[in-house]
Amino acid sequence: MANPLGIERLCLFGMPPTDHVRLADDLDCRVIGIGLDATQAYNPHGYADWSLKRDPALRKAMIKSLREHDVTIGLCEGFGIARGRAVCDQAAELDMAAELGATRVNVVSITRDMDCTLDGFATLVELANERGMETVSEIGMGPITTLEAALEVVRFVDRPQFKLLFDTMHFFRLGGTIEEVARLDPNLIGYVQLCDAPSEQRFASYMEEAMHERMVPGEGNLPIDEFVKLIPAGVPVSLEVPRRSLAELGVDPRKRIEPCLEAARAMLCKTPL
Repeated sequence: MANPLGIERLCLFGMPPTDHVRLADDLDCRVIGIGLDATQAYNPHGYADWSLKRDPALRKAMIKSLREHDVTIGLCEGFGIARGRAVCDQAAELDMAAELGATRVNVVSITRDMDCTLDGFATLVELANERGMETVSEIGMGPITTLEAALEVVRFVDRPQFKLLFDTMHFFRLGGTIEEVARLDPNLIGYVQLCDAPSEQRFASYMEEAMHERMVPGEGNLPIDEFVKLIPAGVPVSLEVPRRSLAELGVDPRKRIEPCLEAARAMLCKTPL
């Protein structure tokens, strides 16, 4: 079984979700990663604001578009754990993700309190599972800055529906190693956001670089070739390569993404399945 290729919303700088689906189909990607609201930190194409939360008609149109184009929401983002916020308050948003056919949700913690994080993750995993969705958590976000911290959450939650999301920039730039991944139970790898980056930070802010300017797989210094070989068959590999410098030159989303997909396909073709 091959690894489904996808396109993450960060590549598209606020593109409406039905357009995202059509673009994925045009590029022969069967998976997308989205949120229920638009990202508007940078919007070079002047997209109108949109919200799958607040607009039932848009949800209906999105469901129709996904079905017609044979594309699946492999990851729905925007779920979080925060001190003072009840996890059950996110049930309605989980219902919307399930209505859209999302196969998994990504949850991050925005508190450094590990006890709060652990309890919140366990609750959200159960809520997502009740709706037929897996849950993944991104290494490098909140208190989960290392693989060992992520494994602490895995042991506490103790559910097969909870797995790890590897964003290659976050994982390797924050000190993760190929050796750690090689020792990991491969069944714990639930989703991959693929990109490349230099070894050293290029911008004043790490998050500015992460949100706006990443590199085509194979063009940076991260050990992407070795990492790809460790991804189990069937795990979605979705491109998360925002390229603001090209957008500022007027390069359209398709032309920004095509080289990333070509590089990913070449790497995956070399990988034993």
